[in-house]
Amino acid sequence: MNIPFLDKWRKQQSTGPETEGGTTAASPGQGPGDAADVADTVDVERGEDGAEVAGAADGAGLAELFSECELLRSQAAAVGLRLDDSAASLSAVDQLLPRWRDDPELLPWLGNDAGLYLGTVIVRTVPGASWHVGPGGHPVVRLASGREIHVVEAGLDWAVNGAPELFQIYAEAAEA
Repeated sequence: MNIPFLDKWRKQQSTGPETEGGTTAASPGQGPGDAADVADTVDVERGEDGAEVAGAADGAGLAELFSECELLRSQAAAVGLRLDDSAASLSAVDQLLPRWRDDPELLPWLGNDAGLYLGTVIVRTVPGASWHVGPGGHPVVRLASGREIHVVEAGLDWAVNGAPELFQIYAEAAEA
């Protein structure tokens, strides 16, 4: 399976500084894979509730990985919209014509990207919000209050149904 943002991230990791063990975060020979591979490439520990939490050292790398959203960014750019990781850009994404609904192969990928973009905006703009790897290796955003937002599920719902709107989910997270 070809996942462009994951390939790009792994390439950056393999050319970056080596870890204490002499290997990089992405092992040589690893090809593009599924979402479960994401948990394998970051330092993960268990939180109090048993959920996997990205280690502090990998928090920036995880945020960078999830912020790629290449498909969503290209769809937005095609209509002249620049995604700047702001709350206002979420509102603009909500206004895009849902042409992707005509393509059943594109729909889940775009929904995934929309969820990751939502999470990126929340993590970058809501104090205390951070990325975590939840059950099954799925990315979630945990707010300072402890509430978790399953952003990929929200993005898929948005891509398929148009609701809830991404900005609405952001607004609820920002006031929590």
